[in-house]
Amino acid sequence: MPKASELKRGSVVEINEVPHIVKQIEAKSPSSRGASTLYKIRFNNLKTGQKLDESFKSDDFLKEADCVRTKVQFSYIDDTSHVFMNMEDYSQYSIDTVDIEDQIGYLTEGLEGIVALLSDESVLAIELPNSVNLEIKETAPGIKGATATGRTKPAALSTGIEVQVPEYLESGEVIKINTITGKFISRA
Repeated sequence: MPKASELKRGSVVEINEVPHIVKQIEAKSPSSRGASTLYKIRFNNLKTGQKLDESFKSDDFLKEADCVRTKVQFSYIDDTSHVFMNMEDYSQYSIDTVDIEDQIGYLTEGLEGIVALLSDESVLAIELPNSVNLEIKETAPGIKGATATGRTKPAALSTGIEVQVPEYLESGEVIKINTITGKFISRA
């Protein structure tokens, strides 16, 4: 049983006998003496997808959810679900598209480094790698000498998402995107 202070982003715990994944953690240290640090944690319910905000003291115990983490690779889209393949035994798992709606823009065919959270052989959620490489499909023409300024422009990527990129980048270039913040990191 982990303490609230030991939780990390991506940890899965049970709240009211339902698995919840940790999305954000914010530690608040009170200024008065003898008071314990408070952890404000945002969870996502893995069954319904609802957000839940809770506060815990650093030494509060939480029950770890019974789920298995497996490395998978994105294979293909099948009607209303996305299919992933286990990297060790090649078994396939599918998850409804609506359950991973906010992550679809980072999925490309054959993408590796994804972790699937399994419970009773069904996928509860997926964890994307921290960054992915995507191609710029459409953006305004690059401007020479624009590296000195911090100005950005919108760029449509190969998966359909739009991000802000530096002015010097052009269509057809491959860039690295942070999957947590959705922001440009660098050229790939």
